[in-house]
Amino acid sequence: MNLPNKLTILRVCMIPFFVMTLLFDHGNSQFMRVIADLIFIFASLTDLLDGKIARKYNLVTNFGKFMDPLADKLLVCSALICLIELGQIPAWVVIVIISREFIISGFRLVASDNGVVIAASYWGKFKTVFQMLTVILMILNLPALAMVTSLLLVIAVALTIISLVDYVVKNRRVLTEGGM
Repeated sequence: MNLPNKLTILRVCMIPFFVMTLLFDHGNSQFMRVIADLIFIFASLTDLLDGKIARKYNLVTNFGKFMDPLADKLLVCSALICLIELGQIPAWVVIVIISREFIISGFRLVASDNGVVIAASYWGKFKTVFQMLTVILMILNLPALAMVTSLLLVIAVALTIISLVDYVVKNRRVLTEGGM
């Protein structure tokens, strides 16, 4: 159990605390929203950190390859589902985002069964950054930033769709030919 894997586990363990603080008093406590935001930001930073450490010190493991993307999905999806509960984001947006994650995970599973590793694309990385920035602003729920938050949400959804299309087009042979 190396440091990057410990950071991944820490990220997963922070999710219940994040959810509890965000949903405290049905999201009406600004203090608890700030705490939730800090937890979300810290958890998001552990994602950045664990990957950098794993690559720099050659600490990449099968556990990390599996759990790191799963931890990211759990964190972001938990936040988005909570924001539906708080009436801040339409369910269809969350369905689009979660559907993309299921489709990409399915592609990766098929590829891995054929001995093919599909690396994350820049579109996917941009998508993740914009989703996380949007979630951070939505958690704060500051009226002065409502327009910026809405714009970031539109960009995040667009990048979600673009990254899905890019991923499917670049890797369609995984499904049609069973390999690359």
